[in-house]
Amino acid sequence: MSTAHGTTTPPGVPGPRPWSADPYSDALVTGRGPLFLRRTDGWLLPLEVERWCARADAVDLTVLARCEGTVLDVGCGPGRLVAELAARGRPALGIDVSEAAVAHTARLGGQALRRSVFEPLPGEGRWDTALLLDGNVGIGGDPAALLHRMAQLLTPRGLLIVETLADVDVDERVSVHIVRVADPRSTAGPAFPWARLGTPALLRHAARAGWHREGQWSAGGRSFVALRNRDGRDGQDDRADRDERNSRSTSSAAEPPNSTAVINSQRARKPSPESPVANR
Repeated sequence: MSTAHGTTTPPGVPGPRPWSADPYSDALVTGRGPLFLRRTDGWLLPLEVERWCARADAVDLTVLARCEGTVLDVGCGPGRLVAELAARGRPALGIDVSEAAVAHTARLGGQALRRSVFEPLPGEGRWDTALLLDGNVGIGGDPAALLHRMAQLLTPRGLLIVETLADVDVDERVSVHIVRVADPRSTAGPAFPWARLGTPALLRHAARAGWHREGQWSAGGRSFVALRNRDGRDGQDDRADRDERNSRSTSSAAEPPNSTAVINSQRARKPSPESPVANR
């Protein structure tokens, strides 16, 4: 939905594209809601369209300050985080299956690619930091599969920052419900799998996947967890490694891995749906 919006079916499995031409895309054009995720039983989750379409706020900046080296924003939505990193001279790439989201990111000055996280991506295995904010840990409705994919994208000691539901132990996945994107007039996009995780549930999934918890914090009513990739050293990076990453992140000439094919909001693609969503 960056949020976080979006979801994806597993690789090779055809699926709907809920974030491409639907109420979400319309909301990004106007920059306004209200917009909701709607479960099949009628339960509604408000989506923070106005916040996503604004510039990065104070809470966002506390997250970006922890980023190391090159940054991949998964489910970048309208691109506030990618644009802020770019403005600071940090190499960053956003991915999203929504054409409207990719176009909005480009207008803000960020680089973005219209693609699912489960499709081939530039720089696989060479990203220093990846972001799953605004509820994007729900992408695909299978947190275990998503965490496995994130490990493939990051360097052996890469950093993953995940936003979770605040102060609750929630673990809702595709077997629990299917949600729809809908506006107040009940105009709905196609159904797609999703997941919602509180911090305890995320940590359980992460431990089983071999991730190391490096930290967790709350700010502005939002909750975050920092995870170190499976080959990390429990967060104790060599100072030389950290200095090398930081030098890449501050170099004005630095670019995201394989950044030549980064922005193409017009390319016709058939990714399984995956996009940003909020969990507040």
